[in-house]
Amino acid sequence: MPTYDYLCESNGRVVEVKHRMSESLSTWGELCRQAGIDSGDTPQDAPVQRLATGGQVVKSSSLGESAPSCAAGPCCGGGMCGFGG
Repeated sequence: MPTYDYLCESNGRVVEVKHRMSESLSTWGELCRQAGIDSGDTPQDAPVQRLATGGQVVKSSSLGESAPSCAAGPCCGGGMCGFGG
């Protein structure tokens, strides 16, 4: 089952929960029940919003320095490129 991050603006908390892709949580009470956490002082009907996290496309240039790809040079440890060993 995929995980999703939800933000409750009433208390500023972000909570990660697992649920089916077809599901969506809309209140703090639903989120707390799904996550198995205490709702504390936040009202049960406080709205929550699912954050756009997970499955993001990341360009390799944003990862900083790393080993070059096979197209750019040697990369395979023990493979035909000979990188790493």
